[in-house]
Amino acid sequence: MNPGVQALLKLVSRLDVTEVFKTKGDLRRWSAKRTVGGVIALTACSDIMAHGITWPAVALCAVAVTPLCLSFAE
Repeated sequence: MNPGVQALLKLVSRLDVTEVFKTKGDLRRWSAKRTVGGVIALTACSDIMAHGITWPAVALCAVAVTPLCLSFAE
């Protein structure tokens, strides 16, 4: 295996994703609302890249953006 790939795998194996969701004082961390919205937006972008702009892709973008926009009102 390529040494660069081995180094990358070693780095990723030490990554603790759960630390991202923990709060520390007044710092704002990721919330499920923003993460799910981001995943839906990524899915919509992927669909647009594969199939072009379609009504389902536009609806998916609207669904993805709504929770992200509402999170700023908190």
